[in-house]
Amino acid sequence: MNNKSVLILQIIIKQWDKSQRSEAHVLKRENSPDKYPIKIPPAFYVFDKQCVIDQHGDDLQGGRVKYSQTAEGNLKLDRFQIDLNTNELEYSDASVTDAETQTIGSLENNWIQCSYNWRYSILENEMFYWLYEDITLNAICIKTLNENVFLNSEPAIVYEDI
Repeated sequence: MNNKSVLILQIIIKQWDKSQRSEAHVLKRENSPDKYPIKIPPAFYVFDKQCVIDQHGDDLQGGRVKYSQTAEGNLKLDRFQIDLNTNELEYSDASVTDAETQTIGSLENNWIQCSYNWRYSILENEMFYWLYEDITLNAICIKTLNENVFLNSEPAIVYEDI
């Protein structure tokens, strides 16, 4: 990644349990935004100010969004990986064993929106229940942070793994 560029990653999490599957709940989730302005704070810089992470929505268990930098210098965020040399966004379906990583596209001055659904079991008060979630990632690599970058235009690429 060019030292003068900033990688902006906005993740939107919608979580619900079985009791929130009514038509009213579904409509509420469908009508919630899939992009927001970037405000620092609560958005924050990581990796020597090379990247901004902006999280919105639910995080019922806390610490839902995990991010790290690999030994090769790539950035990992949830099911996504960004090659910081080429600014290519890749996706790997964690629900498929030995799933191949899919290249979605370049983030260089292009914003990409990716989304997927997932569910997993939660143990709480000695009882298991399903926690459902819909994850949306908005991502771009640009020269200057623009708080309305995701609001001023439509994404160059929309990828859904539903």
